[in-house]
Amino acid sequence: MGNFSRDYSEIFSMSYPITAKYLIETSYDLQQAAEIMAGEQSCGTFLRTPGETDALREKHGAQVDLIEPIEEVSDEALPGARIMPGRPIKRAFVTLSWPFTNIGFNLPNLVSTIAGNLFELAPFSGLKLLDFDLPEDFNQKYTGPKFGIEGTRRWINVWDRPIIGTIIKPSVGLSPQQTATQSKQLIEAGLDFIKDDELQGDAPHCPFDARVREVMQVIDMFAQKTGKNVMYAFNLSGDLDDMMSRHDFLVKMGATCLMVNLNSVGISAVHHLARHTQLPIHGHRNGWGMLSRSPVLGIEFPAYQKIWRVAGVDHMHTNGIRNKFCESDASVISSIKSCLNPFIGLKSPLPVLSSGQWAGQTVDTYQAVESTDLMYLCGGGIVSHPSGMQAGVKSVIQAWEAAMQNQSLEAYAEHNRELKEALDFFGPKLK
Repeated sequence: MGNFSRDYSEIFSMSYPITAKYLIETSYDLQQAAEIMAGEQSCGTFLRTPGETDALREKHGAQVDLIEPIEEVSDEALPGARIMPGRPIKRAFVTLSWPFTNIGFNLPNLVSTIAGNLFELAPFSGLKLLDFDLPEDFNQKYTGPKFGIEGTRRWINVWDRPIIGTIIKPSVGLSPQQTATQSKQLIEAGLDFIKDDELQGDAPHCPFDARVREVMQVIDMFAQKTGKNVMYAFNLSGDLDDMMSRHDFLVKMGATCLMVNLNSVGISAVHHLARHTQLPIHGHRNGWGMLSRSPVLGIEFPAYQKIWRVAGVDHMHTNGIRNKFCESDASVISSIKSCLNPFIGLKSPLPVLSSGQWAGQTVDTYQAVESTDLMYLCGGGIVSHPSGMQAGVKSVIQAWEAAMQNQSLEAYAEHNRELKEALDFFGPKLK
């Protein structure tokens, strides 16, 4: 990569085509604080260096585009901040921009620029990257998801509703044969998609190659008998050479999806895999909480998913509403919509809703996002249905039918036994 089909001198000469928006908290003057950010992440430092000429600053310095004050707070959010005596602590939105020539076509360097040393700067008791934007020409090198929503639907051949799936549980401990047995039960129940848990890799009790062989035998036999090709995402996360070898083995075995733990393997590894892959990449964001849980530190999901969309991830975990984690419904809905929104001409990654999902959240989810371009993963909401797994799958499909027909779950359940049983069984337990 790096040999492009057109002359990029024009884009490299553009002054400020890269922008990023932040939430900040500081007792410093807001303009001064924003300029500290801009200097730290471009050519400036706290003191001007000998080579830092006016001409160099003019060409390479980051720019403060906008400061939007929000509120004053009584206490600093994060320890170690340099609080100015007698000055109020303020929160504000700050938008910075950079000349493209500082970064070029380099995704890791882009991330280092918009999300680098900013977070530990002493003048700030809070700083969070909210979103960023790029020139569309960035997609000439970083072409994004190969499959995305449409490519995944084409592989599974499900078009008129969300893709319904689940996760192999227990997370670890099953042998390859036990994993295949559970997969057979789930496939016969009517699921579209199954995945390894993110903790299941290439352990001695369940080696990757043996697990793939056993599970693919089940999938192939079911496809030959019914014509339905269930997608299974095998977790190939590991060292780069191992991941490439595992990918090629998946292709050889006729697999239809791979999974990678994004934060564990890193941006360059995922991009390298994306350039090589012949299969959709199911991106698991485990570890996301350490980047996002603080309201004033880290990265918001709209920015996070753009990084991985540029790297080439086809499916992005977003959580679902009323999930078992700490994420609010508002944050989940914003995350889902951010995946579906256009970005520099790249395919949209398929949002993956999971964590405590069952039939009960479908109507509210659909009304909030107004789309069925989703992967809806249910664990106990399917396998613990009182009439069995097949009824669990039917209950979720029926619930999505109700949502798409603008009916309440209760009304639709009057004529759909599996949904009625799910509401009666799960509803009281989850209130």
